[in-house]
Amino acid sequence: MRHVLAAASLAGALAVSTAGPAGATEYTSAVKLKGVQYDAPGADSNRCSGGNTKDEYLTIKNYSRTATVDLRGYVVKDATGNTFTFPAGHRLEPGDYVKLRGGRGTDSDAGNVVYRQNCNFIWNNDKDTIYLVKPNGSRADVHSYTKRANDADGNGYITFHG
Repeated sequence: MRHVLAAASLAGALAVSTAGPAGATEYTSAVKLKGVQYDAPGADSNRCSGGNTKDEYLTIKNYSRTATVDLRGYVVKDATGNTFTFPAGHRLEPGDYVKLRGGRGTDSDAGNVVYRQNCNFIWNNDKDTIYLVKPNGSRADVHSYTKRANDADGNGYITFHG
């Protein structure tokens, strides 16, 4: 019985030591949350004209070395259920990324940007959980953050995966 408990204890220690950054659970998906600018620089203003919601963004990266990923149907959501579903036309080549920005604008696959076409902020400035969900409903990546624990320099940006 002591060997079973020792093995269980070691397995638990290994699980704790391999946990990812900012409260992450490691998923096998090649597409992951690279980082988030959860607090747009300046005073928050969600006005569609002259506001700064476009300065709040989530970077999603394809970490595969060989596979291209079509983001059509991928869903990004926060802890309270605010969601964005990627439309057709956004493909990530191996090593490529896209910035999902707030506000209104013109999406550009070549420019690596997609706009939520919504001028409300999605990420909380104190803490939140970000979910990236595959079209089949399984999780690709999830990260929780708190300003105090995960943003040591206070610039409003947190890196999840380098």
